[in-house]
Amino acid sequence: MASNFLISIPFFLFFAIVMAGDPDITTDFVVPMNYSGNGPLDGNFFTFTGLCNVVNSDYTQTFTVTKATTTNFPALDGQSVSYAFLQFPAGAINPPHTHPHSAELLLVLKGWLNVGFIDTNNKLYKQTLAAGDMFVFPKGLVHYQSNDDPNQPSTAISAFGSANAGTVSIPLNVFTSGIDDNILARAFKIDVATIQKLKAGLTPKA
Repeated sequence: MASNFLISIPFFLFFAIVMAGDPDITTDFVVPMNYSGNGPLDGNFFTFTGLCNVVNSDYTQTFTVTKATTTNFPALDGQSVSYAFLQFPAGAINPPHTHPHSAELLLVLKGWLNVGFIDTNNKLYKQTLAAGDMFVFPKGLVHYQSNDDPNQPSTAISAFGSANAGTVSIPLNVFTSGIDDNILARAFKIDVATIQKLKAGLTPKA
């Protein structure tokens, strides 16, 4: 006579929490292994003067961004902060892009800007900012800034919660990274000739 055995298998529910951001450090600050400096470590290591010239300079002819990140300011390593100084000539635009490592908090210093970002439901949140206004772009979402004044330049500064927020330029990454023309044509539902024109327009001039 066959016996039926009921085997009870416990059910465990596991939760995984994933957080993205700069790793915490276990020291007050990080000094690069190859840091040479001039003599003993002092306040100069924690000082960045790379924005002095651009803050006091004449307005640029094209959109210009000057960054203070771990690339040019090693003292930021492990501190989860960085800055970018944005200069917009009249009519200039900072094309749609993302920052995969951080949100961005933008402060308009002079002039005004039209800004916006798109959420994961494809909804556009936009605003017109005057000098003194701030706007936050959530981490990783596509966003832009545009100086639509035909006569006056504008400037802004952006703060990031990462020592290197990273920048993914949508036009450049899509059209100048080597993706096959046929794939792009199918994706955008246009012909290959139009894709090639877009690529030509975005390729840096020699």
